Parts: sequence; C-alpha cells; structure tokens
Amino acid sequence: MHESHIDKDIPPPFWGSRYSIGWLVIGAVAAYFLLTEHLAHVVGALPFLLLAACPLMHLFMHHGHDGHDPHHEGHGKSTASENLNQTNSGDRS
Repeated sequence: MHESHIDKDIPPPFWGSRYSIGWLVIGAVAAYFLLTEHLAHVVGALPFLLLAACPLMHLFMHHGHDGHDPHHEGHGKSTASENLNQTNSGDRS
C-alpha cells in the first residue's frame, strides 16, 4: 500500500497535540490556587473584568460582518434603517 509522505510533514494543530493537554492542566492548577489562595483579590477584580470584557467582545465579535466599511453596503444586505422602514410599512395596513 502506498503511503503519502506529505501527511507526515504537517504538524498536528495545537489543540490536537499533547502540549495543549499540558497547558490545560497547568491552567487548571493555576486557576485552582488563584481562587483558593486569593479569592478576595479575584472577587475584587470582577467588576473590572466585566468592564474589560465589553471592549474585548466588541473587538473580537466584529469580524463576522463587514465591519464599518461603507463600500460593502448594498450587496444584498439591508441596513437597519431599511429593515425598520419595511417593518413599519407592514404595520400600517
């Protein structure tokens, strides 16, 4: 049977490697000790982490749509104002 040598040269993805398991174990141990030994500090930082989550989510969640580029409007996608106008015109009948 003929085996391809190309597949052997490609490393596995990170989450499929044994290093990912090691990093997950190290992270779990670090989180355990952080929570058990420094619970008061962690609880005190929660409001700041919540505030930091808002801009981080804004940065990482905007990759799904075409951003704020005006050149992409009108390519089969309707804007929010067009959707509002269509909804309002259907309510008046």
